[in-house]
Amino acid sequence: MVTIEKLLKDGIDIIKKRDYNNPNLDVQLILSHLLSKDKIYLHVHRKNEVSNDIAAKFYEMSRKRNEGYPLQYMTNSQEFMGLDFYVQEGVLVPRPDTEILVEKIIKIAGKYERKINILDIGTGSGAIAVSLGYYLKNSAVTAMDISDIALKTTEININKHNLTNIGLIKADIFNYDFNNEKYDIVVSNPPYIESDVIKELPIEVSAYEPKLALDGGDDGLNYYRHIVKVFKDICKEDSILAVEIGYNQREAVTEMFNSANLFNRVEYDKDYGGNDRVITGYIR
Repeated sequence: MVTIEKLLKDGIDIIKKRDYNNPNLDVQLILSHLLSKDKIYLHVHRKNEVSNDIAAKFYEMSRKRNEGYPLQYMTNSQEFMGLDFYVQEGVLVPRPDTEILVEKIIKIAGKYERKINILDIGTGSGAIAVSLGYYLKNSAVTAMDISDIALKTTEININKHNLTNIGLIKADIFNYDFNNEKYDIVVSNPPYIESDVIKELPIEVSAYEPKLALDGGDDGLNYYRHIVKVFKDICKEDSILAVEIGYNQREAVTEMFNSANLFNRVEYDKDYGGNDRVITGYIR
């Protein structure tokens, strides 16, 4: 039997500091998860002893974390928009910057007095679709993805939050017939990393998160080109298209929006780091 205090110290010694991790926080989150307690409990009860089974799991998870394996995959949890999401290997871990996109849609959708149809292209864990379905009670959300793991994860999160206004579609956006379906709002956080850049990303991302959710082609823009093209066929007379973009993609994606000859207005929103993060086009 070892104490909480010793486990935390040992864990920090195991997990080496890298550019994108915090060993002190990591070990607290791992042990909190294993004990089903919050971080305050760990500090108040530092002298408490922990069972050998939990200690063994803690050391195993700490070693795995030191290899760069995402903590969220180990705990199957990530907070997003004030909600707890189930995540697993095979889906992108939701990022705080994507909340900018969701908050934008919520603000826009609040102006609708009728029921609105929303399409989330490339739903992944369902973070965007589930958040919109949760906060916009007047919405009917369709979550689309080509990945079976992504759709299963989204379904888990739909059930986790007891939502009945979200539907799932397994489809390849590059080859799907919408059969005259129209949407008020189309939203997407598509793969937008240049293919050659993925290997340069932090190991947590490059080695463990799904390439399918990251790789946007040679210039990172493949999905935007097709999403704008598809939007022309599924938009209503007053529809909105909102997408998350990479920090350096504003000019290129704006050109696609403008070339579509659809939008009366295009807006930009920055992320918490001051980078361009969301582009929204309005047909009004």
